[in-house]
Amino acid sequence: MTTYNQLAGLRVNYVSSDPTLNTGNEGQVWYNSTSGTLKSLVQLKAWSAAGNMGTARYSLAGCGTQTAGLGFGGYTTVVVTNTEEYSGYTWVGGGNMTTARSSLAGAGTQTAGLAFGGYTTANSNATEEYDGTSWGPGGNMGTGRYDLAGCGTQTAGLAFGGATFPPQTFRNNTEEYDGSAWTAGGNLGTTRTALVGCGTQTSGLAFGGRDITGLLSATEEYDGSTWTTGGSLNTARRSLAGAGIQTAALAFGGSIPPPVTGATEQYDGTSWNTVPSMSTARRSLGNAGITSAALGFGGTPPISAATEEFNSTIFSPATGAWASGGNMGTARRLLGGTGTQTAGLGFGGYTTTYVGTTEEYDGSAWAAGGTMSTARSQLAGAGTQTVGLAFGGFTGSNSAATEEYDGSAWAGGGNLGTARRLIAGCGLQTVGLAFGGFTTANPGVNSTEEYDGSAWTAGGNMGTARSQLAGTGIQTAGLAFGGFTTANSNATEEYDGSTWTAGGSLNTARYGLGNAGIQTAALGFGGYTTAVTTSTEQYDGTSWVSAPPMATARRNLGGAGSQTAGLGFGGYIDAVGVSAVTEEWTLGSSSAGTASTLTTS
Repeated sequence: MTTYNQLAGLRVNYVSSDPTLNTGNEGQVWYNSTSGTLKSLVQLKAWSAAGNMGTARYSLAGCGTQTAGLGFGGYTTVVVTNTEEYSGYTWVGGGNMTTARSSLAGAGTQTAGLAFGGYTTANSNATEEYDGTSWGPGGNMGTGRYDLAGCGTQTAGLAFGGATFPPQTFRNNTEEYDGSAWTAGGNLGTTRTALVGCGTQTSGLAFGGRDITGLLSATEEYDGSTWTTGGSLNTARRSLAGAGIQTAALAFGGSIPPPVTGATEQYDGTSWNTVPSMSTARRSLGNAGITSAALGFGGTPPISAATEEFNSTIFSPATGAWASGGNMGTARRLLGGTGTQTAGLGFGGYTTTYVGTTEEYDGSAWAAGGTMSTARSQLAGAGTQTVGLAFGGFTGSNSAATEEYDGSAWAGGGNLGTARRLIAGCGLQTVGLAFGGFTTANPGVNSTEEYDGSAWTAGGNMGTARSQLAGTGIQTAGLAFGGFTTANSNATEEYDGSTWTAGGSLNTARYGLGNAGIQTAALGFGGYTTAVTTSTEQYDGTSWVSAPPMATARRNLGGAGSQTAGLGFGGYIDAVGVSAVTEEWTLGSSSAGTASTLTTS
């Protein structure tokens, strides 16, 4: 019988805890002796569509990050000064540049950006600095040029390559910016134009472009004074875009024969490897971000406003996937949820007002249920579709109200001891658990209450006070995770019926996330970090591992179901509004499975 060792040339590690999730151990297989499972580590890489720019254009420049990007200049049917700022979901107008130009380069961040070079009716040597609101003049470049590349920061920028006209002359010049003036740096080894760059002033990367003979695949690395040869791109191209740093870069889009490509490659400091292509092939686009979270926008042909996000997520199978379910009848956020994937319950929430609307999910569609007695948002739920529990929330003031659902109608139950909103809960209608939340006096509390079917009594306090957290499990085996007090929380706590103890931390600190599962097999999804997120994580009673993301980023959504069959519904999409979207999580065939024995050689 062929063993894993013979196939892969590696032995299966026997460990008591899972390794840190990073690309260094991608593809590794190990046996967790604590949980009795065989596991592996894989990486998901993909482009996804994002909000369009306000102004379609090409030959623009960009800088910043995927959740705080900046796009400026470019060409529509004329050169433009337009600046736009990206929030992670939509673009909004920023301050116009002083000098309209296309084929320029950029560096820095959304609030400390740098624009330099380009072309109007002549080669430009102009430099402009952005403060998050408006552009101001910087020191002029020594050599005015267009189709150049750049990287670095506003106070430590790098410009290299490009062309001048007339006559058309390709350049190998490098210049370094100190926040006020440009000085000469070491020349590129390959004279070229229409290239791209990333990294820093002392650790830069240049790749692609063209010279007098045609398209280039050449890569060069800068150490602050000298360029040296790096690994070549697999696809030679010009007018491409890039993101990242010298040892972890991304190349995407560009012009090849035939006209354009969406091909994407990833650099590890030595060689380029092919990864999934962009959805929209194009050239002369803007770029921002890092290798695992990049942004591409604009471009041609045709002249485009399209934006795409590249994300690389490490996760440990068992893997699964999200699929679309039927939309809710009422789009809303800050709602309560409970039940299962095929018998879910969503209730309360906020549209443009507080609602008491209840909906029941049958695995494919939502149908109206009985209306709550108290319309409210920011509440929690427990139980099942036919024996549900709703408690806490906000009606204009914090609520202590509890209601019980019988599958058709809501009836009053015993009030919480402490009125609160942005609360979490779990359990059943007759053995419920409420914890955390926001009171009049405190934006994050640690108090816990236990419900016996008629009245609430005090339970053990959480270790971390917080609101907008998630909860799942039962009254004697509860789980609390995420939330917010003065900052996003990644804290996880486990309840044994009287006391909370610390569990493994979420990989992504966030609040307003959805939940499913039990204490030893939970699912956390969506929420807010610095923007709404699609991030999904699985908990095994010890640690959280990243899983394939949701299709729709959102926060303050409802959750139900289990780790193997979860349900996420409703919520809020920044700059769009309340959502009716439903997604179903299904745990797929797994490379992780219970194992009693293991052959390691």
